[in-house]
Amino acid sequence: MSHDHQPTRRHMLRFLAGAPMLPLASSLASAGLLTACGGSDDPTLTAASFTTMAAPTLANAAAMATTTVTGGLVANFSDGSKQEYSLGYASFFKTGDLVPDGKGGTVVAGGYYNIKNEPILDTSVAGTSRQFFSDSPDGTSLLTVANPTVAGVKGNTVFAVVQFEYTTRNLAQSSMYGLLPSPIAVLTLDQDKSTGKLSLVKYSNVDTSGVNGLWITCGSSLSPWNTHLSSEEYEPDATLAVNAQLQGYSLNTFGDATKASPYHYGHLPEVTVNPDGTGTIKKHYGTGRISKELVCVMPDNRTVLMGDDWTNGGAFMFIADKEKDLSAGTLYVAKWTQTSGTGPGAATLTWIKLGSATSAEIKALVDGGIKAADIMDVKTVDPVDTTYTKIPYSGKFNWIKVKPGMEKAAAFLETHRYAALMGGSLGFTKWEGTTVNAKDKVAYIAMSRIEASMLNGSGDVKVQGPYSGAVYAQNLKGGQKDTAGAAITSEWVPVDMAAVPALISEDLGATATTPYPIKAAQDALGNYANADKIATPDNLKFSPKLRTLFIGEDSNTHVNNFVWAYNVDTKTLSRVLSAPAGAECTGLFVADDINGFTYVLSNFQHVGDWETPMHNIVKPTLDPLVRANYADRFASAVGYLTTTGTQIKLNA
Repeated sequence: MSHDHQPTRRHMLRFLAGAPMLPLASSLASAGLLTACGGSDDPTLTAASFTTMAAPTLANAAAMATTTVTGGLVANFSDGSKQEYSLGYASFFKTGDLVPDGKGGTVVAGGYYNIKNEPILDTSVAGTSRQFFSDSPDGTSLLTVANPTVAGVKGNTVFAVVQFEYTTRNLAQSSMYGLLPSPIAVLTLDQDKSTGKLSLVKYSNVDTSGVNGLWITCGSSLSPWNTHLSSEEYEPDATLAVNAQLQGYSLNTFGDATKASPYHYGHLPEVTVNPDGTGTIKKHYGTGRISKELVCVMPDNRTVLMGDDWTNGGAFMFIADKEKDLSAGTLYVAKWTQTSGTGPGAATLTWIKLGSATSAEIKALVDGGIKAADIMDVKTVDPVDTTYTKIPYSGKFNWIKVKPGMEKAAAFLETHRYAALMGGSLGFTKWEGTTVNAKDKVAYIAMSRIEASMLNGSGDVKVQGPYSGAVYAQNLKGGQKDTAGAAITSEWVPVDMAAVPALISEDLGATATTPYPIKAAQDALGNYANADKIATPDNLKFSPKLRTLFIGEDSNTHVNNFVWAYNVDTKTLSRVLSAPAGAECTGLFVADDINGFTYVLSNFQHVGDWETPMHNIVKPTLDPLVRANYADRFASAVGYLTTTGTQIKLNA
C-alpha cells in the first residue's frame, strides 16, 4: 500500500472486518491502537472504554497459569460510529530465550553481565553452568529516534528499553535477590506499516560499566525528551558495618566483595537510545538517594515527582535548574498535614527544601571515598544525648546528628535520614509508581500496601488502611512556596493527596486493628482481597488520548495479579489482563502515538512464586502448568496486548 493511496479509516475498517488477530501492543497495544485524525473529513476519536474480563478460575486452570486477556475495547468517534475490538496477548520473548543480537548471532534475553561486560555464570549446581538470566523484567519504554540505522527492519524502526530488576534464585534454589547487577537492554522492533505489529530484530545489552553497574532497577518512565528514566530501589544502607547483600553484589559485579560503594547506588539512571539500536547511560546523583521507583517528569521538563518504595518513605520532588537536564537542581520533601485518617486518609502537602546540588559534585564526593561516618553520626539505640534527633527509619528508629558542614552530603546521600531530620513526613510504606494527567493537572500515586509506618503514625501519617493499598490523586499547582517562604519555581507542585474512591482495595476480613495476614479471610480461590477491585497497585501509566489510567498489581493478596484500566471521566474500572499465578505485573507503558499507532505494554516477573499460604489452594493444579510454560519458573515474559484485526489508524 503506497503512501500516496492511503485509504480512509472507514475504508480500512470495512476491509479489515474479517482480518485475523494480530499483535496490538503490550498491555493494550503492541501493534497499535488509537491516534488523532489527520484529515479534516475523517471522524475523530471521542471516547474509548474497555470491557472488563472475568478473573480466571480453576475451571480454566490454563488461563491462570499464563498471561490471559479476554476483554475488549470500544472506540467511539465524532460521526456517531463505534468500533469494537477483542483483545489478546503476545510477547516479544521470554527471559532466557536466545534472541538476535543484530550481528548475525544471538544473546540471552535478560542475561547478566559483570563490569567487564562478561556473562555472569550460574555454577551453583555441580556439572551445570549457564548464564544467569532474570525472571523479573520490569520498567519498559517504547520510543522512536531520528534516522535509525539498524539493518533488517522492513517497516518502521521502533525501540524499546527494558530493564530487569533481579533474578529470584540460582539453579541450587538459593536466593539471588540484589546479588547481581541489573541488566538493561535496547530492543529494536520492526513495526509493520500496515498493521502496526512489532517484531524483534535486535537485542542490545546496555554497557553499565561507566556507572558502576545498576542496583535493583524497578519501575521506569519515558522522559518528555525521549530518554528512559530508570530506578535503583532499596538503596544499600551505608551505615552498616557489614552488608552481605552489597558484598554479594560487589563480588558478582567487580570480582571483589569490597569494591562496591553503597553511595554509588540509589540514584536516577537515564538511558539514551542511539540510532544504531544501542544505548548509553548516566546516573543523576543530585535527585536524592532514595528507593526510587517510576519517577515522572512533568510537562515543564523540569519537575520530577518520585516514588519511594520504602518503609518510612517520603514524598520527594526534584526541580531541575534547566529543562531536559537532570544534572542539577533542588530537592524537596513533603510535609503531610493530615485532614482525614479514615481509610487511606487525606492531607494537604507543603514542601521542605533539602538542598541544591549538581550531579557532578555529589558524584565527586562518592568517588572520593566518602563514608557514612563522614556525614553523620547514627545510633540505633537511644544515646540519651540531646544533641541527637530521633527519626523513623526503615520501620525502626535512628538517632542522628549531622557533622558540621555536611548538610549537602547528608541531603543527597543520606536522603531518608536527612529528610526526616528536616521535618519531612517519612511515614509512607510501599509508595510505588507515579504518573501524571497533565490536562487535569493531577498526579496519581500507587500505594502498594498501607501498613507499618502508615498505621502507627511514626512519620505524621496515621491512617486505617486497607492493607492491600490504594491509588491516591494529587492536585498540582503553581505559585507555591516552601516552608521557609521561598518560591518553588514550578507550576506542577502537589498541594494535597487523597485516595481515588474507585481505586481503594477491599481486604477480606482484615481490619485496621487486625491487618493482613492476621485473621485475614480468603475466598474460595485463596484471594485475601476482593478480586473485582484493585489490590496492591504498583505500576501506573496515564494515557491522555484514552483518558485512562492503567494500573498494574504487585499483590500478595490476589492469587493472580491484574492490569486494570480506569477511565477518569466515566470512573469505570475494567480488568484488562491477568498475569500468571504467583507473578506480579510490571513494565506497564502506554505510547499514544508511534507512527500512528497506540501501544500499551505489560511484563510480569517471578512467575509461580508460591511463598505465601495464599496459593495453597491453587498450587497443586497450577505449579506443573506454570513450570511447563516458563522454563521451570526461571523465565518471565516481556509482552503486549493484541487486538482483532489491524490496529486503528486515525492519523491518515
